[in-house]
Amino acid sequence: MTSETAQTAPLRAKMEARRLEISYGPKVAVKEIDLALPEHQVTALIGPSGCGKSTFLRALNRMNDLIPGATFRGEVLLDGEDVVGGRLDVVELRRRVGMVFQKSNPFPKSIYENVAYGLKVAGQNDKALLLERVERSLQGAALWEEVKDRLHESAMGLSGGQQQRLCIARALAVEPEVLLMDEPASALDPIATAKIEDLIHELKARYTIAIVTHNMQQAARVSDRTAFFYMGELIETGPTEQIFTNPRETRTEDYVTGKFG
Repeated sequence: MTSETAQTAPLRAKMEARRLEISYGPKVAVKEIDLALPEHQVTALIGPSGCGKSTFLRALNRMNDLIPGATFRGEVLLDGEDVVGGRLDVVELRRRVGMVFQKSNPFPKSIYENVAYGLKVAGQNDKALLLERVERSLQGAALWEEVKDRLHESAMGLSGGQQQRLCIARALAVEPEVLLMDEPASALDPIATAKIEDLIHELKARYTIAIVTHNMQQAARVSDRTAFFYMGELIETGPTEQIFTNPRETRTEDYVTGKFG
């Protein structure tokens, strides 16, 4: 295969939304979205506040199920299997599709217990295996060297950036296939943000990633593809460079150039 052919070959969709519509009571938050998340790529979801991007992200592992009055139409596919009407139960879905939230939310437990939590809930009690997975997950989240001598100290003593990487490690411990990130660096200082962005670059070799961000520079730095949401609709999606330098839609151009937002 030539490099040109390789570059133009269609990307395999790890997850895909088809005609996805989500409402909260009478309010339609997301309107008939068709969007694929290519395997081992970072897809950034951008758009002004309240445009539906976080609602869409949460639909991918059915977090909206927890919101009273939320209704759902359409399909969300994981490896071609419908995660709503199919046989995949929600616990297994959330193991395979992990989530990292805007505000770091470590448990008031030790660093070790935070990372091991999901494994223990799943019934894993082998101490040697748990320690191996905790170490591997902390290494995967670029945190191991900073905490390896304090695993049994409280996670609440970590800095904000370290707590966010701990939450990433906790998500990685159950060996997901997809990682959803809802503004994971919005509350962090520039140094901690840079560490999270570097981490995202490293993680996409093993995971498919979707990230919601308000930061246009961050979207341009970390993502392979970008999807622009506006008033509940998906206006445009494509390679990140094209979205930022040569968008097809005027609304996309106006948003990425700062004319509104």
